[in-house]
Formats: sequence, structure tokens, C-alpha cells
Amino acid sequence: MGNELLKISGVSKSFGENTVLKDINFTIKEGEIVGLVGENGAGKSTLMKIIFGMSVISETGGYNGDMFFQGRKVSFKNSLDALNAGIGMVHQEFSLIPGFKASENIVLNRESLEKSYLKEIFGERISKINFEKDSERAKVAISHLGIDLDVNTKVEEMPVAHMQFTEIAREIERENTKLLVLDEPTAVLTEKEAEILLETMKRLSSEGIAIIFITHRLDEIMKVSDRVIVLRDGVMMSEVETSKTDVDEITKLMIGREIGGREKKEIKSIIDSEIILDIKNLWVDMPGEKVKNLNLKVRKGEILGLGGMAGQGKVGIANGVMGLYEARGEIRYKGEVLNLKNPKSILEKGLYFVSEDRKEVGLILDENINLNIAYPSIYIKEKFLKNKIFGLLKSINDEEIEKNAKEYIDKLEIKCVGGYQKVGELSGGNQQKVCLAKAFTMNPELLFISEPTRGIDIGAKKIVLETLKEYNKNSGMTIVLTSSELEELRLVCDRVAIVTEGEIAGILSSEDDILQFGKLMTGVKGGKDDKKN
Repeated sequence: MGNELLKISGVSKSFGENTVLKDINFTIKEGEIVGLVGENGAGKSTLMKIIFGMSVISETGGYNGDMFFQGRKVSFKNSLDALNAGIGMVHQEFSLIPGFKASENIVLNRESLEKSYLKEIFGERISKINFEKDSERAKVAISHLGIDLDVNTKVEEMPVAHMQFTEIAREIERENTKLLVLDEPTAVLTEKEAEILLETMKRLSSEGIAIIFITHRLDEIMKVSDRVIVLRDGVMMSEVETSKTDVDEITKLMIGREIGGREKKEIKSIIDSEIILDIKNLWVDMPGEKVKNLNLKVRKGEILGLGGMAGQGKVGIANGVMGLYEARGEIRYKGEVLNLKNPKSILEKGLYFVSEDRKEVGLILDENINLNIAYPSIYIKEKFLKNKIFGLLKSINDEEIEKNAKEYIDKLEIKCVGGYQKVGELSGGNQQKVCLAKAFTMNPELLFISEPTRGIDIGAKKIVLETLKEYNKNSGMTIVLTSSELEELRLVCDRVAIVTEGEIAGILSSEDDILQFGKLMTGVKGGKDDKKN
């Protein structure tokens, strides 16, 4: 390890009366990888906003304590100050320009310019971008990642995993980067892609770049970090060398309770259950997803998992069936053909979808928790309404909306000030829980749910998965669960369909050997046929 790079001394931060960080102290050396873990709402995001100089910190009164970077006391007013100092950050939510190519995003605001004598006379405004040189710079940055990504691909045409690698390549390309903050970088990646990224992190570390690695995948922390810092409710619970701790100890420090290992699942007999959803020859026009000629039968009362590599089509299925993207094919729900061009009619028939894109599709960020949870039920089922003026007009029943929201705030342990707090102020994991509360309030007969535990901590993950199992068992809700985490699918689902090249490669029982799943995901034949399931 090199010299001390970053020092955080006595840092505290409050938003109004809500204290989110309390007396945080630690140092990071050059070339060191430090894992930062904690439940959603533990203070990780706020701490990173301070380090990266995000304007929300200065706009809300700043923070107490001191931060030193390369031996110099700093207090960044904005992220540009942090970037100029040598701190880069890859956020959990992407910050790419969809219409730009990968190369253009990677060198954005640092483009190579053509040499011209006119520039000396008229200044930078007449400079011409050297696209060829920019492309070469982007290729060099991407080569550090060990993946096959075409620099000419537009972001809007990429699978989510490639967007993540483009974000990281952009930070790597900055010549002065000395500290790299990675916020849940593997959340959207497959296991193989995640392994590639972990190797990249080790390589960058060997080159002297320090990394703060935020993730809820504790096995990754154990594999790649030198030390781990644990936050809980804004307090730094521990700072320990990774070699001197283990996953169980970290988990206890994070959540104050133990999380059990893989429990033996109750095996339901669904082989003779009726077909509630019959998908035939489905094609979906969704950027980054390839769903083509896909056939799948979903049985009433089951939890069916959809797994597979990124961009192979698993995410596109629900988006197509629910009418969010242009789709073709015949979809029968309880024997009736769905109109894929009318999402409202699909919702009215008893289907619901929790999207993988919670910010753009799932939530109204400027509205409060109470109304976010109630909106679909108000609009589709006319719930939470009361008659006014002889039954001719209806108004919103605020008391019932608040009562319903409180039930789910308690049940799902949504960390918030109260139901009237804006959803946009919540951490990502708690926003995800609000999306789930919306779905459970709708109480659909068939629920599509995509990446329900992406970017949430181990304790929240257990709550989410247990709640899904509870509704499936007690309410008979049929659930189609899409996830990039194979173990999550095997833990919760009755059957798991693997999607490869836009089609169902095979369907396995959650109890089948994990090697079978790997073969299907990599295109090796040998899985069970859908007709036998």
C-alpha cells in the first residue's frame, strides 16, 4: 500500500432533525480497495456524496468534521471540484447520454481536438473534435475491463451491463483519477461479468488507484477488498481487515441480527395446476434485450423464475407482456388473448408489473410515499375513493391511503420520516420497497416482478423475498420473478426458466444441480423441456 490518500475525521451530517452520519473516522491509502457496507439508509450514500462533493450536501448546510485528500484539507462545493482533485465516482443510477456512442460518453467534456492555426486566432469555439482519436482513447479504457464492447454502440442500444462498463471506462479514462468510488457496480451484472469487474478493480489497485467499493454482495467484498467498513444507522460499527473477518460477522454488524443460509424450500406440486398465462411466439422491441419467438407457460399459484445472462431477453418478457414496449405474439391470460397495445386493459384483468427501472417507470419521485403506494389502485381499481355530493363525485380518502401506506412501511421496514416524505428522498432500496408496496396494494392475481432485490442490502433482501413467498402462499398470487442472481431464483422459485438468445433454453426445478443452470445460461444443451414441466 502507498501513502495516505483520503482521511475522514469526525464527519457528521444531518438533514433537518434527521442525523444520518455520526462521527465517522477512517483513512484510505493509495492502491487500497476498501469495502463499504451497510443496510439501506445506513448512511453510505450520504458519505459518498460528501466525498464526491455533490451539491446536495452544501445546499443542505454542509457537514461537520474534516476531509483531507492527499494531505490537504478539502471541502468540495460540487462534483467538478472532486473530479479535478482526482476523485471519480460511478453511481448506482446511470448518468450516460442515451443518444451518444460509448466513445462519446467515455470522453465527454474531455474530447480530443484537431490542431488548427485558426484556433490560436479565434479560440476554442471553432475547435473540431478528433473523433478517431476519441475512439482510440475509449478502446484503451475499455480494454482494461476485459470485455467486448463496441465503442460505436449508442447507449440506448446497449444492455444494462454494457452501460455499467461504459460508466466505469469513463472514470478509468480520466488521467488524474486517484480514488474511484464504485456504488453497487455489480448489481446489474451477471456472475461472469462481475468476476471480470472484480479483476479489473484488482488491476487498477495495482496501478495505485484506491477504490471505495459499495456493494451488498458480501462475497465480493471478501474476494477483492483489503479492508471493510461497516455502517449501521449512520454509525461506523467496524473497520477491519477483510482477512480477519467473515461474512457472518459483517452481516451481524450490518443488521444487528443473523441472516440464515439457504433454507430448505417447501416444494409445491404445481405440475397439474392450470395454465394461467400462455405465451406463444413473443417478440419484444426493447433496447438491449432480444426476445424472439419465445414460448412459455406459467402455472397458477407458482413462483416462476426467469434467469439468464444480461441482454439475453429475460427482462424484456414482462415489459412486452405488460405493453411497455412494442411486442408481437399471442398472450393468453386465463384463456383470453391480451391486447399488448393497451397496458391499462392488462392491469384491469388482474396482472401487475414491478419494473426493474424504479425511477423512470415505478415511482413519482416528487410525490410522497402514501400516494405513490396508492396511485395504481386509485386509477385501476378505484380504491381509496369516497362519495361526495350524493354519490355524483368522488374524492380521495386520505385517511385510508395513509393507513394503507403505514401498514406497508411497517411490514417492509421502509426507512423514512413518515408517509408524507417524498419518495425521491429515500435510498434506492427503500424506493424499491415502495414499488413492492404498490404491487401488494393492487393485490394482482399474477405479478411480474423484475430485479426486486437489485441494490438493496442483505436484510432488506430477506424481507422482500419472504414477503413475496408469503403472498404466493397465503393469497395464491402467481409470481413471475426476473433476477440476475441465480441463487435468489433457486431460493424462492418453484421452477426457473433460463432465457438465452431471446428464447427459453430450458426450465429447471430450483432443486436441480447448479451445473445444469450454468449449461443453459451458456448455451450448452441439457436442460428440461417446457412440455415436461
